[in-house]
Amino acid sequence: MTMVTTAKTAISVRGKPVTVPSVHIEDRTVLTTGTWLKVATIQDEELVIGELVPNPESFIAQLKRTELDADLFTFIQKPPDVVPRFRFPFEWENFAIVPLTSYAEWWDHQVEPSVRRAVRKAVKSGVTVKVAEFDDAFVRGICRINDETRIRQGRRFWHYGKSFDDVLRENSTYPGRNLFIGAYYEEELIGYMRLIFAGELGSTVQILSMMKHYDKRPQNALIAKAVEECVGRGLRYLMYCNYVYRDPESSLTEFKRRNGFEKVQFPKYYVPLTGKGYWALRLGFHHRVVDRIPVTVTRRLLGIRSWWYERAQVPDGE
Repeated sequence: MTMVTTAKTAISVRGKPVTVPSVHIEDRTVLTTGTWLKVATIQDEELVIGELVPNPESFIAQLKRTELDADLFTFIQKPPDVVPRFRFPFEWENFAIVPLTSYAEWWDHQVEPSVRRAVRKAVKSGVTVKVAEFDDAFVRGICRINDETRIRQGRRFWHYGKSFDDVLRENSTYPGRNLFIGAYYEEELIGYMRLIFAGELGSTVQILSMMKHYDKRPQNALIAKAVEECVGRGLRYLMYCNYVYRDPESSLTEFKRRNGFEKVQFPKYYVPLTGKGYWALRLGFHHRVVDRIPVTVTRRLLGIRSWWYERAQVPDGE
């Protein structure tokens, strides 16, 4: 039987473009990453419209006939379909999701009073939030926000110093499915949010604002506008990546909770394709070493990293 040959697909790893081997199976792009353990995944699986892998047995059989040479294949069962349906090993993953019924329901019952005060403060401070055209002016605005500071959230900011062309290219994917929302102060773009529509879901790809305008609460205003726009388009869910990454008490998780996001768990399946993949899964080697560090130790290390970056001089280009 003829092997399906591989291609190369560009992805972003820590904000930098990287090309990885890929194949096309049943209208899905499958990527392989990793060195010692090669893991196959479906590109941007949370943004795929419809069921990700309707017939896993057939899909896996086709994957084995490709030249990807993967050891492990992993795929998710997307919300709201969260009851495990397949007989493969799985682990529970999570998304941060706002179930949408109406803007009034979100405003009155799903967010905390502090969020309502923050949105009102944005308005009183002169911040205007609106759906924006993704044109050259908007791209230049994103570049200015990216270049405000090298350090965000206690680490080097991946998008600092990117060129106009880089920003344009990275934000031009999924044409026809994007919604850009801008927060403006005195006609300057001080924050923006990018959503990609996938069926009944609006997925937050990026939300970012200038640190010098933090006191005007543009990010709360951006989320409020996103809820309004998603409801107006008949969407049922607004998603903002994971609810919990490593630390359930992180400031990012708390921010999402206050803004009405809920933790929605779903199964993530792991299918060994080789003997190496089988034993890696059995021994837990499919997880990164950093994921095995206790949360208390992680908090300590992150604190040290933040302290270092706040005080160290980081030369341009590093």
